Amino acid sequence: MAVYDYKCTECGNQFEVEHPMNEHPDVSCPKCGSEAKRVFVPSGIVFQGSGFYNTDQKNSK
Repeated sequence: MAVYDYKCTECGNQFEVEHPMNEHPDVSCPKCGSEAKRVFVPSGIVFQGSGFYNTDQKNSK
């Protein structure tokens, strides 16, 4: 199961819904009952340290 963020088209309420990745359910707002649309939320992944770039790899000799 994955957690997705949704935003109501009427009242602007933003909330989370958990459902399988291959499912695209019709979601309604828990406050007013209107239609809600899924919103994109960027993840907070930060790559630190060595080994993440081509320049970090050792020469094979």
